[in-house]
Amino acid sequence: MSGFEGSYLGAADKISPLAIMECKICWTPYDPAHGDDYRQVEPGTPFLALPDDWSCPNCSAPKEQFLVLEDPGSEAAATQAGLEEVTARLVTDFREVFHAKMRDVPMINAALQVEAVGFRLYEGRPIGVLVSPWFMNLILLPGAEDDWSDLIPGEKEFVPFPSGEYEFLHNTRDLTGGYKACSLFSPMGDFNTQAQAVAVADAVMLALFDEANRAETEAPTRRRMISGGMASSRHKEG
Repeated sequence: MSGFEGSYLGAADKISPLAIMECKICWTPYDPAHGDDYRQVEPGTPFLALPDDWSCPNCSAPKEQFLVLEDPGSEAAATQAGLEEVTARLVTDFREVFHAKMRDVPMINAALQVEAVGFRLYEGRPIGVLVSPWFMNLILLPGAEDDWSDLIPGEKEFVPFPSGEYEFLHNTRDLTGGYKACSLFSPMGDFNTQAQAVAVADAVMLALFDEANRAETEAPTRRRMISGGMASSRHKEG
């Protein structure tokens, strides 16, 4: 097969053996995990390994008429799965902190819960916002090649982003391991709902990577600009 239509401009080398394809004529999927009983194709047969004369079992369209529906084995899917794994550990860690130490503390906002928001890779490291009932922080996690097991809790570091440099504190947790945190809001009493807090966290992530927010000021002032600049939206959205 020379290629297929649609996704990746038909470049067969861009799909993995796990790619689930879909006929663009009748929308019948081909899932390699299931194979094709009608054409006697064994489960586990990748789309690209199908015989040249294979066609859609529903409408007989040739392989070239198939589009990528989903590709769990692609690099993007693997990256997303990795992000979900590390952020799940982070959330579990801080949910345990909440239940073990914080749930009865007066500063807790009972309308909020622990949630990881907007995590993405930046220079190979996961960065995003952690919302909790008692704080909202930017969290920087180690990349695949990093060893942050020796971070000293409380030690400060300035980390550059497109909008400027920000002060992060080093810390460690049992499940998360070493991480770096930049405080945005604490306590969280001005937030009325979880959705409101998440909206502000999303806005912070946009501002963090916006070069227009760069200013010739010290890092803590830039941090206040990003977090404080979002504060008014808390009341508007509440």
